[in-house]
Amino acid sequence: MKLSQKSLEVLESLEQPTKQELKEALINLDFKRKDVDPMLRSPEGKPYFRKLIYQNDEVELLVMNWSQLECAPHDHGESQGWIQVLTGTSLNTVYEINENGLPSELFEEFHHKGTFFYAPKSGVHKMKAGEEKELVTLHLYSPPITGMKVYDLEKCAVCVVSDDCGAWWPDELKKKIEEIKLEKDFLV
Repeated sequence: MKLSQKSLEVLESLEQPTKQELKEALINLDFKRKDVDPMLRSPEGKPYFRKLIYQNDEVELLVMNWSQLECAPHDHGESQGWIQVLTGTSLNTVYEINENGLPSELFEEFHHKGTFFYAPKSGVHKMKAGEEKELVTLHLYSPPITGMKVYDLEKCAVCVVSDDCGAWWPDELKKKIEEIKLEKDFLV
């Protein structure tokens, strides 16, 4: 997909954008489902298919179309961002990290078509499609995500993944940058 001149101007104008500037940029991009349709592919057994639309040193813009699988709890490295639901409903689960480094669930929230929700720096969450079969989301992060941590609660482990890996435990060794075993707190 070739971005319009307006979209390029919006994205290229962002320099160390604030939370509000990121949201305004995503709103001003004014993407619709039909705009991203040519980029969507089958998730092929993963929670989602992700397509990088734009990236520079300041921001990255991605589109994701979701299967019925949920992604793993994860952070976005040192990035913050906004997520726009283009189609369907997202179930977003938000976590806090306990003293042992494991995420514990705080709450769940639904986000419906047309809504925007914030992914804070160091925030941990997971997503999946809601009741509808189809979920397509647009993501704008700053800076581009690097050093993302993906958590496996059953293994009590966290994995720093490569920049091209999604929010799931990687099957390929080359996508694992670092794997850390965590202590499970049985008193909680």
